[in-house]
Amino acid sequence: MDFELDADQQAYREAARQFAQRELAPNAAEWDANSVFPVDVLRQAGDLGFCGLYTPEAAGGLGLSRLDATLIIEELAQGCTSTTAFLTIHNMVNWILASYANEALREAWLPAMLSGEKLGSYCLTEPNAGSDAASLRTRARRDGDAYVIDGNKMFISGAGDTQLLVVMARTGAPDSGAGGISAFAVPADTPGIGYGKKEAKMGWNSQSTRAISFDGVRVPADHRLGEEGEGFRIAMRALDGGRINIATCSVGTAQAALTTAHRYLNEREQFGRPLASFQALQFKLADMATQLVAARQMVRLAASKLDRGDPDATLYCAMAKRFATDQGFAICNEALQLHGGYGYLRDYPLERHVRDCRVHQILEGTNEIMRLVIARRLLDKDDLETLI
Repeated sequence: MDFELDADQQAYREAARQFAQRELAPNAAEWDANSVFPVDVLRQAGDLGFCGLYTPEAAGGLGLSRLDATLIIEELAQGCTSTTAFLTIHNMVNWILASYANEALREAWLPAMLSGEKLGSYCLTEPNAGSDAASLRTRARRDGDAYVIDGNKMFISGAGDTQLLVVMARTGAPDSGAGGISAFAVPADTPGIGYGKKEAKMGWNSQSTRAISFDGVRVPADHRLGEEGEGFRIAMRALDGGRINIATCSVGTAQAALTTAHRYLNEREQFGRPLASFQALQFKLADMATQLVAARQMVRLAASKLDRGDPDATLYCAMAKRFATDQGFAICNEALQLHGGYGYLRDYPLERHVRDCRVHQILEGTNEIMRLVIARRLLDKDDLETLI
């Protein structure tokens, strides 16, 4: 296995690094403090192709592999975790549109979505359907040449600030489980859609989070994505990539935290010596770096398996998400500790890194659910050597 980046990959990474240093990092603290959703910067990201990283070229995207996309996402996350996380959700929406929408729907929405002029939200989670997503209750009833949607979604990133919603709703019987769910592209201003209050969150403050209600929302039948009953499969396919994306955001944020801690240990003196000269702190830095490299390599391995269509890609995506988000949070928390009282101040980025990374252990499937996914797959196999 070749771990070295080729010339194209290095160019992607450098372009993302420059954008992050120029547009994200200088503004991240203000966006966090004032809950600013940076629409103009997201449009600039669209100009660079960052809104369609793995959307196929034929549909107007960059058509990158999932592995190549991780290189860009990691660099962007070092600039602003929260904004980058929203960008990955928007990328997921665009990939779903490119993969499952009919031609007319793609032509109507994708160009503006890929440019960042219009933005998208992914609507799966409900008040009573979080980890058990297949039990969702939002209903889509066929009525002539349309579907009528009723129900509620919650914890929706970008809700109220985006223009298109990808909505999972039940088209089968109430007890139809995963096989009775379909996916729809719903314009966010369709009559009957209501938005809840903007949630006050621990982190991810540069993007809004709201509940969404659907009351008799009429959507043309040709806005269905894929076949009727295919929605849960679409959602799970999207989440494999989403888990890699959010794991990569954790890796990028951990890298930023480690870089900050490294610099601080060399600059700060106590007892007449630089902090970097104390062996106990050297050990902490060494462990943080080791954890970071391990998380990065696991994420890239999972991405490469997803690119190849490996039958165990879902397993590796779950392992990468669990490991990278746990280690990413731990690294950020340790970096804050190394700063002592300064790490707790908003003058330094560490407390923001900790707050922004914490939710990564919850969304795209909690890390407890990731352990279930991993364990069930392992127990299905007679010979683990063929798996890991």
